[in-house]
Amino acid sequence: MATPGQWIAGARPRTLPNAVVPVMVGTGVAIGEGGFVWWRAILALLVALSLQIGVNYANDYSDGVRGTDDQRVGPMRLVGSRAATPREVLVAALICFAVAAVLGLVLVVVTRAWWILLVGALCIAAAWFYTGGKRPYGYRGLGELAVFVFFGVVPVMGTAYVQTESLSWPAFFASIPVGLLSCSMLVVNNLRDVGTDGEAGKRTLAVMLGAERTRTLYVACQVVPFLVAMGMVPVAPWAALVLLAAPLAIPPIRTVRDKAVGPALIGVLQQTGKLQMAYGLLFAVGLAIIF
Repeated sequence: MATPGQWIAGARPRTLPNAVVPVMVGTGVAIGEGGFVWWRAILALLVALSLQIGVNYANDYSDGVRGTDDQRVGPMRLVGSRAATPREVLVAALICFAVAAVLGLVLVVVTRAWWILLVGALCIAAAWFYTGGKRPYGYRGLGELAVFVFFGVVPVMGTAYVQTESLSWPAFFASIPVGLLSCSMLVVNNLRDVGTDGEAGKRTLAVMLGAERTRTLYVACQVVPFLVAMGMVPVAPWAALVLLAAPLAIPPIRTVRDKAVGPALIGVLQQTGKLQMAYGLLFAVGLAIIF
């Protein structure tokens, strides 16, 4: 039986910025538009965290039963390491998805926006079928696109909407850099595993592009968010605060461009998470004082 520490490691805490940052930025938009509702923001955060942890456990389960994690060089996987049974990890994933669904339903009821039910269902389906099912889209190079949508556009705009009860262009444009930074986490993760994934038949975008092009993609996912924020300066001058986070992008970009491979990229994942959090906080503050 897995220990509590192993379950925490299996939840992959270093990926949690993917859940926290979109909610911060969406809330920043809501504050800037005069629609901040603190308890709705907290519920949105709990939904995002539940989905992120759920997808991590779901990926652990699906990759584990397929055997694609048997030679993994990254953080420990519960099924692949035999620390927990596939059934235990599956149950953990389903519990997380259920928590997200219940909390999301509360937001649906208070906003009376019943179409959010469909969005929520799509989020859970995307989380499961990334590596689950007979034809997981994560094995077909579509993981980054899904991350951009479901850890960028959807949570930023969704968080802003459940507070302001309106969709806005600032929320949409703010979601673009958030989605790209979330993608950078997946890109470096898949770059680290490009060799073992290819041998296991897992055709991630990194496997399809090759290591060198994947490194270029990672750099783009780090740099473009700053360009987008600068593009928003005419309507949100304080968005320029994100430049304070720019120095944090230098070490991971340098490591990736220096052709680091395998375990050497584990630290890049942590550095990317720190950049993501710093950027998200500064961006949220900048958007909160739009007006």
